[in-house]
Amino acid sequence: MNRHRTALSVLLSAGALVAGVLTAATPSIAADAPTSFRPQHTQGFWTAERMRAAAPLDVTAVPGAARTAVATSATPTAIAPTAAASAVSPTAFPQAGGAWTGSGAVVKTSGRVFFTMGGRTASCSGNSITSANGSTVMTAGHCVKYQGAWHTNWVFVPAYNNGSAPYGQWSATKTFATDQWAASEDMNMDVGLAVVAPLNGQTLSQAVGAQGVLFNGGYNKRMYSFGFPAAAPYDGTKLVYCSGNSGKDFLLTKDHSLGCNMTGGSSGGPWFQDFNEATGLGTQVSVNSFGYTFLPNRMYGPYLGNEAKAAYDKAQVS
Repeated sequence: MNRHRTALSVLLSAGALVAGVLTAATPSIAADAPTSFRPQHTQGFWTAERMRAAAPLDVTAVPGAARTAVATSATPTAIAPTAAASAVSPTAFPQAGGAWTGSGAVVKTSGRVFFTMGGRTASCSGNSITSANGSTVMTAGHCVKYQGAWHTNWVFVPAYNNGSAPYGQWSATKTFATDQWAASEDMNMDVGLAVVAPLNGQTLSQAVGAQGVLFNGGYNKRMYSFGFPAAAPYDGTKLVYCSGNSGKDFLLTKDHSLGCNMTGGSSGGPWFQDFNEATGLGTQVSVNSFGYTFLPNRMYGPYLGNEAKAAYDKAQVS
């Protein structure tokens, strides 16, 4: 989930969310900070035990931050999915947070993200998206860079299942963030991407498929959000989803808003509009980003506008 240096508290405890409010008035990150990073990764680092023990990265917001302008009137840009379909049984709408019991494309395209941050192991969520290189994962900006430092040992584990990686661990060769997140960790722009190396002679999309993406798609849509929450009452072992009619944040950001009780570790998981429960295919329009401490059971996700499209364009040709 998202942060802003003047207004957010980071939650890193594996067993419970422990908040520490950040009070620095001015970001210490240079305005010309690089927007991509080549993370080192030690092969074999992510054992089943390390994955289970990784602390869920999460962020909550409190009042007091200024809004940042986000352009929302640009022409929509849609990238179609490349995933195959399979039938599942319909599930509940709306849903405030429950295990995804169906099958379909989303089971394979979504997964857990693991990385090292400040000497600790941590986890988020992510999703395989259609791209020119066939190897691009979308996640939250704070799941690739946080408090001015890029994460290392970054891997994507699609269809994660309680310590197992049925489709392998996909190591990032380069991670990206929006210019605004890289420069000042702007909470409106909490979007990150990773390009992962081929595995067993296949690209990520060849192995698990890839969902479509829509930029500048507007607000107030029927949404489905997915992730692997790992903080109580969840434990990171299951793909969880929320669904409902989305709104727009009226406090600190221009983010989408959705009724959802997912916890730490779900950060970076995909939000879909036009989601088909029978096929598990949808059009990704956001990621799990943050929640307000005083508004429980509500999730917020950044609007994918021109800024996110620019980061995507850099990643997909890397």
